[in-house]
This record gives sequence, structure tokens and C-alpha cells, in this order.
Amino acid sequence: MTTTRHDHPEAHRLPPPRTERVADGVFAYVQPDGGWWINNTGFVVGERTVLCIDTCATERRTRAFLDAVSTVAGHDRAPRLVVNTHHHGDHTNGNSLVPASAIIGHRLCRDAMLATGILRPRGIWDDVEWGELEPAPPFLTFDHRMDVYVDDLLVELHHIGVPAHTTNDVVAWIPEHRVLFTGDLVFNGGTPFVLMGSVSGSLVALDRLMDFDAEVVVPGHGEPCTLDVVDTIGEYLRFLQDTASEAARAGATPLEAAQGADLGQFSSLMHPERLAGNLHRALAECAGARPGDPVDLAAAFVDMVAMNGGAPLPCLA
Repeated sequence: MTTTRHDHPEAHRLPPPRTERVADGVFAYVQPDGGWWINNTGFVVGERTVLCIDTCATERRTRAFLDAVSTVAGHDRAPRLVVNTHHHGDHTNGNSLVPASAIIGHRLCRDAMLATGILRPRGIWDDVEWGELEPAPPFLTFDHRMDVYVDDLLVELHHIGVPAHTTNDVVAWIPEHRVLFTGDLVFNGGTPFVLMGSVSGSLVALDRLMDFDAEVVVPGHGEPCTLDVVDTIGEYLRFLQDTASEAARAGATPLEAAQGADLGQFSSLMHPERLAGNLHRALAECAGARPGDPVDLAAAFVDMVAMNGGAPLPCLA
């Protein structure tokens, strides 16, 4: 794998994003530190077509990503296709900055983006300079699977089939090179986040990821990796279910359960405050909620701020 680095205005605060060649014509765009609102994207370059996988949270970060694509593909070649792995703004806010591209995503991704628009939250996270952004939801949608081609290279788009990170998680699988872009079904080094999806569904999703037998995994956040990372994610999700079961028996709230939990082996994962938000979902499932059913998102984020000592959640986007 080859790597190219890119300079950004906040290089003194974070390592700069970099382009990493993960297969012939296939690139991961990795944004450290991979925390709140700092995602990975990717792109596939052919002779006639350029496909991007996701955009970024802010105008500045998306423009830097598109500059990186141009550096590899040629400055006269704009992406023709953009795939959104799910609706969250760190993966979709920048869609409007690629106006010549066909935006592809799951049907529920489009629905969610139409319902929420561009989110510029204040008070929950550290202040972010979002830039000039407009909603641009997918206008090519599918329910189960869509095949797209970069010249003759097949890129399979699969809805994971169950609510997991969200209700509309899509993976991009390149079978010729055994490269899998997972979106936020995989956090490498970060705490998994299932507030808007399902704990039980996420465990099903992990099994389905294993079925691809990928050599290279590009996660939604964190360093490119192998499917070995799935073991850690699965262990965390089972810990989450056990913690929720104990809390339900004790009549504890999500915040009380999170504050009383021993993270143990998971204490080194970034953003441990996500446990409070995840427990809102896990306790709802203990009470009989179906995967993907609505929960009180505002209350969950208030609890995560409380877990962070009452300070806004850290974000360097």
C-alpha cells in the first residue's frame, strides 16, 4: 500500500489526512483522529470513471478530500459517482460539493437526509466551522443491492439488511481486490455507536461482514485494517447487552448504568462517553423495542455530555 499526505490548516492539531492505495486503482482517504465528525472516505479511479465513497462533514474537509482525488485521478476529472454508506452528516454533508456526480444511497438514507437536512449542531460538540453546505441526498436509491462499475471494475453495494449503526447502512465491496468499505459498521480504535440503529442488528451485521472474506477493510473511522477488528466490536456489543440487562433488572437509567460500568478492555477505545448513548438503545431493546425504533436522541446526547464531565463532546472537524 502506498501513502500520500495532504497539508491542512489544522495540521498542528491533528496528523494530516492521507491517501492510502489499498489496491490497484482503489484508495482510502484516512482522516485522523477519526473521532466525532472526522470520517474516512475512499475513491476508485478508472480510465473513464471516478467513484467516491462518502464525503465529509465540513466544506473544508470535503474540498481537501476532492483535492486528494484530483491529485490521483487528474485535475480535469470530477467524480461521476458518489456512494453514501449511510445518512450521517460526517459522511454526507459534502455531497453538494460534487454537483456533477450521481449520488447513490439506500432508500432510507435519502429519506433520513430529507428529514434532517444539514445538521450544524451547537452545544453538544466543540464548535465546528461547517462552511457553505446544502442538502444533497441520494437521487439514485436501492433497497438491497446495486452493482456499479468503474470502467470494468465491479463495485457491489449491499444494504447490510438490518438496522445496525443506522437503518440504512451500505457497504461497498470490490470482489476483484477483496476490499471492503464498511462505513460506520466498523470503528477501528473507536467506541462503536449504535444509538440510531440496533445492538442486536449490529451483531448480525458483523456476521455478514465476515461473509465477504475481505483482505482490506476501510472502516468509517480509524485506520484501514482486516476483519480481525470485528472480534473487538462484537465483544463490545455483547458487553453492552450484558450491561443493559443488569441495568434493566436494577431499574437503572442509561446514564446511571454507564457511570457505574467498568469498561475494562474497552477503556482504551476513543469516546467512551458513547456508552451512555448506546445504553439508551440497548435498554430500549431490553424493554421490547424493535431494531431501529425511535429513541430519545436528545436525551441520549445530553447523557453523553454528562459522561464527558458536562463539557461538549470533543470534535476537531
